[in-house]
Amino acid sequence: MSADEKSTLAEQAYAKALQYELDYGCCPQCVLATLQETVGGIDDATIKAVHGLSGGGALMGAGACGALSGGLVALSAKYGRDRDKLDKGRYINNFRKCKELVERFRAEFGGVTCAELQQQFTGRTYDMWKAEEYQAFSEARGNKCAHATASVTRWVVEMMVK
Repeated sequence: MSADEKSTLAEQAYAKALQYELDYGCCPQCVLATLQETVGGIDDATIKAVHGLSGGGALMGAGACGALSGGLVALSAKYGRDRDKLDKGRYINNFRKCKELVERFRAEFGGVTCAELQQQFTGRTYDMWKAEEYQAFSEARGNKCAHATASVTRWVVEMMVK
């Protein structure tokens, strides 16, 4: 694939992931659904499996941003260690790629946890298990979470497509 084709695909993935996040929420699923449709290698069971990673894990805010988690899952689906190779080494190349994604994310968004991004995006954190706080966060963040979701998707396309 040419550099121009790769760039076009990455931008198309950005736009699709942005819209999915705005329309449906659940950032890790939006990352993976978009990657499934643009570059492949992600099955429906994997998309289902990341549902609980949204909002820093169980909507608790404490863990990694769900979009970042989705990107890490996608990279690992392509470059990670297969089940039948557990005894064949650490597969450090996957960790390198995942580290690159985490570092890029941190540099762009000023943190990696959902709570850090809530703070960056809105000036405070929210208890997403309280309906009024979840609504307040949805209003305060605008399209910032969707942009993070779309950015991760773009970067992963760039990392996966040769």
